[in-house]
Amino acid sequence: MSLKIINAKRIEGLDSNVWIEFTKLAADPSVVNLGQGLPDISPPIYVKEKLSEIAAIDSLNQYTRGFGHPSLVKALACLYEKFYQNQINPNKEILVTVGAYGSLFNAIQGLIDEGDEVIIIMPFYDCYEPMVRMAGATPVFIPLRSKPVDGKKWSSSDWTLDPQELASKFNSKTKAIILNTPHNPIGKVYTKEELQVIADLCIKYDTLCISDEVYEWLVYTGNKHLKIATFPGMWERTITIGSAGKTFSVTGWKLGWSIGPHHLIKHLQTVQQNTIYTCATPLQEALAQAFWIDIKRMDDPECYFNSLPKELEVKRDRMVHLLESLGLKPIVPDGGYFIIADVSLLDADLSDMKDSNEPYDYKFVKWMTKNKKLSAIPVSAFCNAETKLQFEKFVRFCFIKPLQPPPLRL
Repeated sequence: MSLKIINAKRIEGLDSNVWIEFTKLAADPSVVNLGQGLPDISPPIYVKEKLSEIAAIDSLNQYTRGFGHPSLVKALACLYEKFYQNQINPNKEILVTVGAYGSLFNAIQGLIDEGDEVIIIMPFYDCYEPMVRMAGATPVFIPLRSKPVDGKKWSSSDWTLDPQELASKFNSKTKAIILNTPHNPIGKVYTKEELQVIADLCIKYDTLCISDEVYEWLVYTGNKHLKIATFPGMWERTITIGSAGKTFSVTGWKLGWSIGPHHLIKHLQTVQQNTIYTCATPLQEALAQAFWIDIKRMDDPECYFNSLPKELEVKRDRMVHLLESLGLKPIVPDGGYFIIADVSLLDADLSDMKDSNEPYDYKFVKWMTKNKKLSAIPVSAFCNAETKLQFEKFVRFCFIKPLQPPPLRL
């Protein structure tokens, strides 16, 4: 008997996933994994100690409030009120989710409808496009383009949006734009002027902004992270997304949050209560207590929000030097913990790579993993099908690794 069970049309063509493919390739213990963005450094000791203490409390091993553990949403409200310079209602304007992925899913499912258009800036974190398509909406793409560098170091700040091109993407069907700052994979930190252009267009076309700010604390010397939700007219139309994994180097905890006005957050709550319902109670309580420790010392160099970016800036500079010494051309990131580099000048023999239809960067990373025991992520994975060739000469390396990793071997 033949089964009539087939996949839902909304997931058609979305089965390919760069993380599944390249994480499997990097599973060999002999491979130096600079691909997936998981820290190889220890989380702060007080974060681990709090979780250990809380695990012994029986009441904290049971379900908690579905929209966020009370102590955690209060801590988040206290923290972010300092930046918004406005009181945040912890119960109505914050939603704790299963990682930033959960925040993105809730926002797109709760606010985006069939027939809507959503603007996505390329390159983009790879789940943006499939989430929009699963909601029945149409993604509209616009690329960051590099200015001429004229022999100087290539910086993420050299990559910008063309304001006229961006304006041309907005129309009556535009429901939202997804913003990512600091940006993954380029590491761009959007300036006040750049954010104002986006804000003006959102207001003009009555458009939502889903602002993915998971790397908000990881901003390096000479740069400042700004929240578009703090711009005039933007709070009421913005969902801002944060991540415990990126904030405290605990990616395995899979806790994130959405912050925004109640008239938007309530729709994300509806999605969450009918999908995952709640998040792990002991992890939320441990996170809340960790936040309180650092909230009380935000001007102290020992505060993790201050110490981690200083530590990573050293790692970034070392990685830039290593990549340059190998003949690669890195783009120095102003934020985040990834560096993308142009690998096209490297004399790599890719003749034994089987799939000749793959973009160059896919073949290069597979060659590098197999022959040089070094894993990275192809940047064309962060593009839609029609524009992969525009970024196929770039590869992404992660530098939230030990200060003295095994030497790069190209």
